[in-house]
Amino acid sequence: MEYKVIFHIDENARWQMLLGNVENLLAASESGHMTVEVLANGEAVQKYASSILGNGNESDQSLTAKMASLHREGVTFAACRNAMRASHLTEEDLQSFVVTVPAGVMELVTRQSQGYAYIRP
Repeated sequence: MEYKVIFHIDENARWQMLLGNVENLLAASESGHMTVEVLANGEAVQKYASSILGNGNESDQSLTAKMASLHREGVTFAACRNAMRASHLTEEDLQSFVVTVPAGVMELVTRQSQGYAYIRP
């Protein structure tokens, strides 16, 4: 069976929980194909850029390392351009594994219309 899931995050304080949920989901889905996307909008897009901007602490570096590891397992990390603009971020500020989408809310609508399950920890 094939599963498609989009995780939505808009608060920096929820990153650790969200990434743990993604890891748990991947571990539990041994018998099926899993397509996973993590969409960040609001302040949460800042975590995609923290180490590049030089203000990343040890916790931020740990989150970035976990994201990179999950990306190697096939997880897509997407950033809302509207939220990036509000946080004064450009695509060059983002980690190399992050893709951008024009509007986070439209990405959620699109993915849900494609059959993705929506999870917001």
